[in-house]
Amino acid sequence: MTQEPTGAAHQRGDDGPGRTEGVGGVLDAIEQAVVVARAMPMSSSVLVNRAEILELVEQVREALPAQLERADEVLADADAARRAAHAEAEAVLDDARTRAAALVEQEAVVREAQARAAQLVAEAEETAQRLRREADDYCDRRLADFEIDLGKVLSQVQAGRAKLAGRLQPPAGA
Repeated sequence: MTQEPTGAAHQRGDDGPGRTEGVGGVLDAIEQAVVVARAMPMSSSVLVNRAEILELVEQVREALPAQLERADEVLADADAARRAAHAEAEAVLDDARTRAAALVEQEAVVREAQARAAQLVAEAEETAQRLRREADDYCDRRLADFEIDLGKVLSQVQAGRAKLAGRLQPPAGA
């Protein structure tokens, strides 16, 4: 039973699903549509507006790529920061090489420049690794949340179908 009678959305006091932000918002809207749906007499089944639910599912499909795109942007930012730090480290190394060539007699200066350049490279690589871990962790948390929400929706759909299948079976001995 997925079709809501005409005017039921207006009886609830809304005009359909509207646009929601993000996967979580759309899943909240789907949940709300089920919660406020009119109950079938003598049943735990409800009537929901097919068009409204399909619109919300479409919004989930639209929102998920946007959130994945944002995660890709975070990764790209981390890569850009790593590249910039690496370029800075290369510049420092080039500078150190130039100074070392000019100050060959002063071994301590050369060793100090090399140590500083190595330290900058190590810091840049550590920063890039940290940013990549944070971006990966962000993506994993978002996907885990989405997986949980989809699992809940799937369980509700399966329970509804099982109940409907039980009602569609002919009585024993008939």
